[in-house]
Order: sequence, then structure tokens, then C-alpha cells
Amino acid sequence: MKKTHIDYPINDDTLYRLADLFKIFGDPTRIRILYVLSVEELCVQDIADRLSMTQSAISHQLRVLKQISLVKFRRDGKTIYYSLADSHVATIMNQGLEHVTEE
Repeated sequence: MKKTHIDYPINDDTLYRLADLFKIFGDPTRIRILYVLSVEELCVQDIADRLSMTQSAISHQLRVLKQISLVKFRRDGKTIYYSLADSHVATIMNQGLEHVTEE
């Protein structure tokens, strides 16, 4: 039998942080960015090329994703590479995809 309850207590602060997290997933561009970063670490230009978007638009969305700790970055000379912050992000994406594609 599948688990149907939540194991963590929810206080007001946690509730608002969770709501902020789910708001992030309300934007298809952010989901697309997270998806390409789940495949490999990329710089802004590579993400922009893959998604046919401007560097400026990608940079803006990456700032939002960094702010809520969904992506991390590392610097290599002048280039900054982005990747998913941890395995939880891929798990959230996979669970969401499983939910919306189940019949």
C-alpha cells in the first residue's frame, strides 16, 4: 500500500517556504531549465541555446532558481556552470512527471 501521509510537521514558516517552492514549478521555463540541468552541467549560453532563449532571460530564471536553492553553480575561469542543487530536485521533477502522466 502506498504511503498517503506526510511525515514532517508543518509550521507557518515551513508552509510558506513550501508554497514558494511550488510557485517556482509554476513556470514552464524554469521547469525546462531544471530539466536540461538534470542531464548535464551547463553555462548560461548553453542553456539559452538549448531552449532557444536569450541569455538575459535564462540568467533571470537562474537567479530565481538559485535563490530557492534548486540550482548551484561553480566558476571555471570566467565561465559559470550551473547544475541541480541536489538529488531532491530531480526527485521532485520525477514525482511531478509521474503524477501528471499517470492514467
